[in-house]
Amino acid sequence: MFKTRLISGVIVLAIAVAAILAGGYVLFFFTAAISLIGLFEYYRALTMEKSLTAIAGYCGWAVLYLLLFFGVHGAAMMGMAAGTIFIMSVYVFTFPRFKAQDAFAAIAGLAYVALLMSFLYQVRILEDGLWIIPLVFISAWGNDTCAYCVGMLIGKHKMFPVLSPKKSVEGFIGGIAGAAVLGLIYGLLFGKNLPSLNMPAAVCTLICGVGALIAVVGDLAASAIKRDTQIKDYGKLIPGHGGILDRFDSILFTAPAVFILAVLLGA
Repeated sequence: MFKTRLISGVIVLAIAVAAILAGGYVLFFFTAAISLIGLFEYYRALTMEKSLTAIAGYCGWAVLYLLLFFGVHGAAMMGMAAGTIFIMSVYVFTFPRFKAQDAFAAIAGLAYVALLMSFLYQVRILEDGLWIIPLVFISAWGNDTCAYCVGMLIGKHKMFPVLSPKKSVEGFIGGIAGAAVLGLIYGLLFGKNLPSLNMPAAVCTLICGVGALIAVVGDLAASAIKRDTQIKDYGKLIPGHGGILDRFDSILFTAPAVFILAVLLGA
């Protein structure tokens, strides 16, 4: 199991790195594809993947990414608005076939998966985006690795005993601190490639520290949905890991966090 998980993890990482380095159309279609798969996984977890409300949600995904592809200003907001209108139209014109919670669950999926995942591409097209986007993964996967190591070594106090019994307070703190240190190291090594950021070492430290904190929320949000829907994994696409949402759950949150902070801090 460990060997399978390791191999599939390396393959996914290699594909992600290749797409990020390529940028442009390659990264766009990579982001669009994994967001669509993730949206399907989310709807399937709620047993609504083939419903009319889900189909309207897929249409919203298509509008969002089409506008993003053509570089339309405010593409994310317009895509979400269009998707919401599609879904609520289905709700209204088929009433009372669907309940209000069905419509809002479909809208939530569009925002939670399609919108948040789009920031992976949006970070890359920022000025210095090629060098900023690694902060997304340092925040998410760096935090995860550091939290695991610290938790294994000194973790004693359970932080979320019901939602995530293996997470400890020590691991939580260690993950955030570790990601911040990794951000500092990254900023010191590659700061010259980040002229759009003032004091890149300090900014990278801040971004990764805040991003790591938000990554925890992303990880736990995906876990909470799985517990509510009583599923083990979102899918089987990535052997040993599960589905796209199992592997990219924290990326969904760190990508927009890094984008917002990078823009606010100078990018």
